[in-house]
Amino acid sequence: MEKGGESAREEEVSPERWNTREKFAVVIETASLSEIELSEYCRTKGLFVEQVEAWRDACIEANGGMAAQAGKLQKELRTKEQENKALSRELRRKEAALAEAAALLVLRKKAQAIWGDQEDE
Repeated sequence: MEKGGESAREEEVSPERWNTREKFAVVIETASLSEIELSEYCRTKGLFVEQVEAWRDACIEANGGMAAQAGKLQKELRTKEQENKALSRELRRKEAALAEAAALLVLRKKAQAIWGDQEDE
């Protein structure tokens, strides 16, 4: 049931209760309108210009926030990758030192088995 180009949903639900998709559609529809055209659009839809401007600001903030968040996540990722690389180097160094210590221990035991315990004399 439509009256004057407006759907029944638009007549029943106040603009403040519209979902974000509907508000975003209004922002897109009004993006290129002049101030006078925006005022007329708002009158036909039962909106206030301030509402549309607030929705537009919210859309801009949402997009700006996503870019900032993406940049922050990229920086954190780089930091974590550097930490991972440093930890991998440290692990390889410690594994090599452990392998060297194990080899020396084995050689010491073999030497003791061959020549006997030199420390007793």
